[in-house]
Amino acid sequence: MTKNIAVLEGDGIGPEVMKEAIKVLDIISKKSRIKFNYSKALVGASAINEKGNPFPDNTKDICKSSDAILFGAIGDPKYDNDPKAKIRPEDGLLEMRKFLGLFANIRPVKTYNSLIEYSPLKNKILKNVDFVVFRELTGGIYFGEKGISDDGNKAYDTCVYKKSEIERISVLAFNEALKRNKKLTLVDKANVLSTSRLWRQVVQNISKNYSDVKVDYLFVDNAAMKIISNPSDFDVILTENMFGDIITDEASVITGSLGMLPSASVGKDISLFEPIHGSYPQVAGKNIANPMAMILSSAMMINYSFNMGFEEKIIIDAVNDALNNGIVTEDINDNTFYKTNEVGDWIANRVDQLIK
Repeated sequence: MTKNIAVLEGDGIGPEVMKEAIKVLDIISKKSRIKFNYSKALVGASAINEKGNPFPDNTKDICKSSDAILFGAIGDPKYDNDPKAKIRPEDGLLEMRKFLGLFANIRPVKTYNSLIEYSPLKNKILKNVDFVVFRELTGGIYFGEKGISDDGNKAYDTCVYKKSEIERISVLAFNEALKRNKKLTLVDKANVLSTSRLWRQVVQNISKNYSDVKVDYLFVDNAAMKIISNPSDFDVILTENMFGDIITDEASVITGSLGMLPSASVGKDISLFEPIHGSYPQVAGKNIANPMAMILSSAMMINYSFNMGFEEKIIIDAVNDALNNGIVTEDINDNTFYKTNEVGDWIANRVDQLIK
């Protein structure tokens, strides 16, 4: 059996970390019942530079004809530092989410014993941290009507949500809670925002069908504090687009390295998998980027999209073994560290050893 994977390396360190993930997937492909066929496509700044479009038609075609999408990173200082730029790399990401119907971003957050000392939080706070955030991706303030007045003195961004948009991601989050510790926390701002009050109403109605799941409700400011003060108290977090964008980046520092967190963006017909660290242009091309989040994203992909749970666990175990053996990049240990390709080689070899 063959599965087609769209490979969108993107910008910055995207191509470097993607190369290491492909190494690992090649081992899985060689030793499993499923073979992987890769189709590369441009996205982001690299696509603007070559095609004048951050999400060109050819990339759309490749994504739509694939079984899953593996995505590196997007963003470039050339556009970040130009407030008058008419086209931005991030426009491609938003268009891609809309075009592919990627309505739910799923971000697991967990601590690794070997990395606890690198987290800015106290060790005692980090014990047993293992939660997942379900962030709505295609609605809210990022996609609402927006503009700036002709005189430049006023700007607006409109936050809009439909009941159906809230329902579909809520069902995913509740089903995940059933598989875990049967606890779900809705993060909103229902004391101020009408959209948040709709979120709370919809979640309360859906919760009637999930009597085994305990539901908590937190305002986003309170949730932001609690993620730092008591992160182990969370199991499944459900929230809207902008709040999810902010709190998942906040939660990422818990692990001790941005280079450790994978994510999935789920749609009805296809899903996309990516690390959360972004393009990190400052270190692009230096062979020092941490490839683990990209590798773990590929592990999420083969399980979620191809039902390869055994192989996913093999990859996760190999990453854990690398951490425990100190096979890490400079972001984790700036005294004793390995290059991006060396970490990727080690993990790929370990996967090869673990698959009998």
